Formats: sequence, C-alpha cells, structure tokens
Amino acid sequence: MIKYLTHNQIDKEKWDECISLSFNGNVYAWSWYLDVVHPHWEALVEDNYKRVMPLTGGRKFGINYLYQPFFVQQLGVFSQKQLSSDVVSNFIASIPSKYRFAEIRLNIHNKFDSDTLTVDCHRNVELDLISDYDSLYKNYNNNTKRNLAKAHANDIVVVKQINPEMIINLFRNNKGKDVKHWGKKEYDRLLQLIYTAIYHDSCLLYGAVRENSDSLVAGAVFMFSHDRIVFLFSGADESNTENHALTLVLDYVIHDFSGTQNTLDFEGSDSDSLARFYKGFGGKELYYNSVSFNKLNSMAKWALRKWKGK
Repeated sequence: MIKYLTHNQIDKEKWDECISLSFNGNVYAWSWYLDVVHPHWEALVEDNYKRVMPLTGGRKFGINYLYQPFFVQQLGVFSQKQLSSDVVSNFIASIPSKYRFAEIRLNIHNKFDSDTLTVDCHRNVELDLISDYDSLYKNYNNNTKRNLAKAHANDIVVVKQINPEMIINLFRNNKGKDVKHWGKKEYDRLLQLIYTAIYHDSCLLYGAVRENSDSLVAGAVFMFSHDRIVFLFSGADESNTENHALTLVLDYVIHDFSGTQNTLDFEGSDSDSLARFYKGFGGKELYYNSVSFNKLNSMAKWALRKWKGK
C-alpha cells in the first residue's frame, strides 16, 4: 500500500536508510538535500519505506502543483526492491488529487508508459570511470584534447576545495547576467546546499587558476553519492574562454577518479552544444523520463498561463 505523508509525518531516518539501500539511489533524494532545495517536501511511501517517492509541491493562485526544484535533475521512485513499470505507474497514480498540475522529472530507472499522462524523454551524459586514465583519455575526441593542450599552454592549474562563494560569484558575474530567473534566493539556496553537502561529505569543489596566481578563472561543484559524481554547477570567466579552464577541471576530476567504480554524471543535457561538450570526454548518452499532467479547469489554466507569462 502506498501512503501519502506530509513533511512532518516523514521518518527521515527510515527515508535515508531506503535511499542508502536503493539500487537507484542518488544524491538528490537524501532527506538533507531535499530539505535545502525544497523545504516542506512531502512523500509517497510503500512497504515501510522499502520504496519512496518525494513530492515537491507549491501553491499559486489557489492551485496546488508539483514541479522540479532547482539543483535537482532526477527524482521519482526509489526502491530497495525490484522496480517495474507497473510499480512506477502505481506511484504516479497515488499522487494526491490536491495536485492539479505537475511537471516532474523521474530518475533513469523509472520506466513506464501512460495513455493519460504526458511522458517526455530527456538526455543525460555519463562517463564510466572504471578504466585507467590513459584508457579514458584515448576516448576523448580531438577537440577536447586540443583544448586541454591550450589550457596547459596558458599555465592553468587546478586546485581543490576552494571557497564556494568564489565559484558562485564567478558565475553571477559572467553567464549569470543572462540567467534572469535566478535571484538572491536561488544563489543563497545553492550556497546553503553546498555547505550542507560538505557537512555530509558529499561535495567536491575544484577550481582553475593561473599558475602563481590566486585569480579564479573557472570553478566547479560536484556532488558525490552512490558511486556517482554529479557535475552540479560551474562558473567561468567568459573574458578568458580560450584558456579552456573548465575542460581542464573536468579532466582533472576524471584523472582523480579513474580506475574506480564511480560514474561521472555530467547532469545533462537537452542542449545539443552542452551534450557535445560532455561527449567530448567519452561520455555516453542515456535517457530518463519526465511526466506531466494538467487537471485544471479553464479558469485555472488561464491563471497558470498568466503566472508563467504565456
């Protein structure tokens, strides 16, 4: 039986035990991660926390809806036991009726079909790190190898465990100027998430600087859990794109974790240009589903379109 639990009804010790033992567990599903990215998240729970599904909901114009929080690529159903398409469908069907609208992304092991819901497919790029570095490097494409050579020629070096504020500020002062939907709340939440993950030994911070300089030219935040290194966030100095510092950072991570059971999860992307960049390191495309539904009446649909600016 699948039970719906409000936030204060969730036993987070049992929840985290389930995520720890789930064959498809990921960093986004830990209770501490959800507490930061979506305070007051709710849940569907089956068989005394043998299977769980977080619900990240909000309310606008009197409408309860589900959506994907920032800094969370994949959620859905997590399971310690066999996970079939029927099980996933049962969880989706158990979403409380109060949620009239939803746009949520499931995890890569949540496969199902539906005649009544909209199911879309999204691209991810991952790299298995079990081989030694030389073998992994051979699978880089020629463009990636050239860009690495340029980074070395520009005397770019990689440093670890740098200040996360520096990475966030680097993003805000460059690409962030074009990301209009991010404000102080989103950046503060990201910083809180990084420090919380550091506390839980689940965060890796890398930066690229010019040799003999403290000036950061690129930085990256990686989340680490379930033998998976997730490339969560990065910043780069756009006035020095020809130094290819971020390429060097990713190569450094691959070198650090080569020959291990880990997977480097590039966390995307549906963007063709980003996917090409990630695949340049030998990454392979994988796909996961999103699900959406709209049970609103015509007036509510109008209010939703107005809210979304459409």
